[in-house]
Amino acid sequence: MKLIPEARHCWRMFSMQAMSCATALLGAWGALPDALQARLPGRLVVGVAVALLVLGMVGRLVQQDSVRPPPEAPTP
Repeated sequence: MKLIPEARHCWRMFSMQAMSCATALLGAWGALPDALQARLPGRLVVGVAVALLVLGMVGRLVQQDSVRPPPEAPTP
């Protein structure tokens, strides 16, 4: 397995941000007491998480110029 060249800047990638949000959402949902979980439909939480994961997959396929480091200046 080999990392992508932009791995050091992965926090800028939309795909990583979307998947991190999905992970945080599901983690927060699991940490809620049952009484609070009963107030929100579980299907809604799962639906939002799945949508974020799908957006993450789409974001991975789109070129993201903000991730690439700026080109180095030519040396004199």
